[in-house]
Amino acid sequence: MGGTEQLMGVIQLKTDIPGPKSRALADRRDAAVPRGLSHATPLYVARAQEAWIEDVDGNRFLDFAGGIGCINTGHRNETILLAIEAQLQNFLHTCSQVTPYENYVSLAERLNQITPGKFPKKTILLNTGAEAVENAIKIARAHTGRSGVIAFEDAFHGRTMMALALTSKTHPYKAGFAPFPSEVYRIPYAYCYRCSYSLKYPSCDVYCARHLEDTFKRIVASEDVAAVIAEPVLGEGGFIAPPAEFFRIVIDICRKHGVLFIADEVQSGFGRTGKMFASEHYGIEPDMVVTAKSLGGGLPLAAVTGRAEIMDAPGPGGLGGTFAGNPLACAAANAVLDVLERGDLLARAKSIGEHFDRRAKDWAGRFDLIGDIRGLGAMRAIELVKSRKTREPAAEETREITQYCYEHGLITITAGSYGNVIRMLVPLVVADEQMDEALDVLENAIASVAPQPAVAEAARK
Repeated sequence: MGGTEQLMGVIQLKTDIPGPKSRALADRRDAAVPRGLSHATPLYVARAQEAWIEDVDGNRFLDFAGGIGCINTGHRNETILLAIEAQLQNFLHTCSQVTPYENYVSLAERLNQITPGKFPKKTILLNTGAEAVENAIKIARAHTGRSGVIAFEDAFHGRTMMALALTSKTHPYKAGFAPFPSEVYRIPYAYCYRCSYSLKYPSCDVYCARHLEDTFKRIVASEDVAAVIAEPVLGEGGFIAPPAEFFRIVIDICRKHGVLFIADEVQSGFGRTGKMFASEHYGIEPDMVVTAKSLGGGLPLAAVTGRAEIMDAPGPGGLGGTFAGNPLACAAANAVLDVLERGDLLARAKSIGEHFDRRAKDWAGRFDLIGDIRGLGAMRAIELVKSRKTREPAAEETREITQYCYEHGLITITAGSYGNVIRMLVPLVVADEQMDEALDVLENAIASVAPQPAVAEAARK
């Protein structure tokens, strides 16, 4: 559709994709930026608003990536912009470890109130999700006097060295960067579509959760383990939401052995799943909750919130960071909470998820390429397979679909250890008409690489 323009709806394409200005910037980038910093699309953004992005060539796209889950409240949300502008009139940086400021304290107070758990809490603010994960592990070790940490297969906890030790996927994240910090152990997650034990839920009795007890007998002694860390819904691992009882079983085993449970809500937090935190879907109270991404409304900010006695384990000076809890980011985060606490975006997340689910189930009835549809609220995904019988990952087809999407006005990103999952992280302010416009593109993209319905029907027979 190069050179044509869609005038209806949000999507407006004025050039081939990528356009000439984006191509020129790509040449400059190749010369200036290391190849290790990859990018999912060849588009260079000029501006963004609500649920759309416009590139430097004037092409407008609907955004199903949301800055990888950082824009739940929408691009350039007015309430957040006003809060940032007000803070700009006062000061940009003093370092909270030298001269503290009120909006750091007020944000910590609010996070202590809204994170799951009816017990006294404290919060430290950091810059990124990986930094928050690293600090959560430090705090757990300081509190327990133990060094071991248990993480899950298909998990993603960041790219710094301790976080990378906890991250599961080898390529591109871990290959070539060893050795990693020690005393990290890994067990299977409740990935029911690809069960590590070839069992079926619910007849499996959630064996994967109960396996933690066996891990303490065969892999690492419970008295050497400080914490189990898990994403309530896997993010980079493929938007996998486990059975309802999974985390309750895991946490009961942790409590029995004096092991802390850390919930990594970096991608699932702040309304994405239809509740403020995904942990609420499971009725659990983590000892610590790690947050980031949409907390800052587009500015870098992360937090570790946990039981007060646990958070106080490190001594003065044991935690911190020069830019951690930057006042602009704190102002933005307080505004994010103002927006979310009105409640309409939480309800909107549920509606978006239902909208996606209806369309995806229709596609599944027509295309054998779709192996699984899953997620919570607006944190939804489809897993693509070459055959529903073998469940062989359709990674190449997934790449072709994402390329088709951005060439036709929709920005999508993939996930999953096999690179065969298309995930939805659309800003929660997206309108129904925009959702339909985006899903029309995605449907056409799937149809462009999937067997024709008649072929698919013959394959089923």
